[in-house]
Amino acid sequence: MKPLLLAAALLLLPAAAHAQVAAGTVPNTFDDPAARARAAAPAPGPAVRTAPSQAPVSPERANEASEETLRTLIAELQAGEPDYSRMTDAIATAVREQSAAMRPVIDGFGELVMLDFVGSQNGIDVFNATFANAATQWLIGINPEGKVSALLFRPAE
Repeated sequence: MKPLLLAAALLLLPAAAHAQVAAGTVPNTFDDPAARARAAAPAPGPAVRTAPSQAPVSPERANEASEETLRTLIAELQAGEPDYSRMTDAIATAVREQSAAMRPVIDGFGELVMLDFVGSQNGIDVFNATFANAATQWLIGINPEGKVSALLFRPAE
């Protein structure tokens, strides 16, 4: 019980300290007319952070073999027999670990109808894949050894 009370006290302590600091910085606008003008002026806020800039999307493929590799990989995943030797160890492990959950989803997509290249970014090629029952977006990266080094699919944007 004592550790719980101690933890609760420690959680409340910073809030009390902040309240005291905030109360200590409020100007007395009744005694000092200039304080009214300062109080009405917006307080300087925290520095605005912008998201780090992303590499531009390129209309060129990062790897010319990406479309054929992706078509083959999708067919293998739908058949339940992906060729792990064409993947890096990390991707092969991830696909093995997620295959039980992925298989019904990929099977539910139905037949691949169309695969359109969208662009590439940071060495990853992006494709819109239209299946009989779903529209998805696939990202595939191929390392210099020709192995799939990145793989992701998600609903089409």
